[in-house]
Amino acid sequence: MGANRHALIVVDMQNGFCHPEGSFPSIGLGLEGVDAAVRNAAIAVKQARASGVPVIFTRHLYRLGQADEGPALIRDSPALALVNGLAAGSWDAEVVDDLECYPDDLKVDKVRFDAFQWTSLEPLLRGLAVTRLAICGVVTNLCVETTVRSAFMRDFPVTLIEDACAAKTRHLHELSIEVLSTYEIAEITRIAEGFDAGDLEGKKYAVP
Repeated sequence: MGANRHALIVVDMQNGFCHPEGSFPSIGLGLEGVDAAVRNAAIAVKQARASGVPVIFTRHLYRLGQADEGPALIRDSPALALVNGLAAGSWDAEVVDDLECYPDDLKVDKVRFDAFQWTSLEPLLRGLAVTRLAICGVVTNLCVETTVRSAFMRDFPVTLIEDACAAKTRHLHELSIEVLSTYEIAEITRIAEGFDAGDLEGKKYAVP
């Protein structure tokens, strides 16, 4: 038996997705239950910080003019460009204040659903000697699920904090959770059921 090091990854909990004045609510793509998800994510972040568990925030953002968005995502939400949504350096692209993300915190910026694709996330995790992940964030069935699957394929066991995630509808959120749990791609837990991100480092697992 051996201790494995965890990291908490908070996926895309940015003003654009999570704040009522953000770009996605403004174009009719707000997230059901997002306020509760942010509150629970804030609890998980505080617990992790208190126990020395690394916290990594991902941000989905684009260069001015959104040349790096790509045709598939442009087709998915064409109205986003009209409001300059998720523009790098903008308020919209920043992590919501509730999570108290500081300038020197670990951040990984991305332009696709998968937080591992074309980013420094995997080298960062390897450099921190992280072997297991706890993940929460938005959007459950898009960036969260894609990142969980990508972590799984890289042999990172994942604990998904279900009530610290949100999607456009509760139904879409629940479908994603069902798929990830049924195929054991992630272990599902909830802050409301007593999950404490601060306990992660104290857990023991068989070394893969």
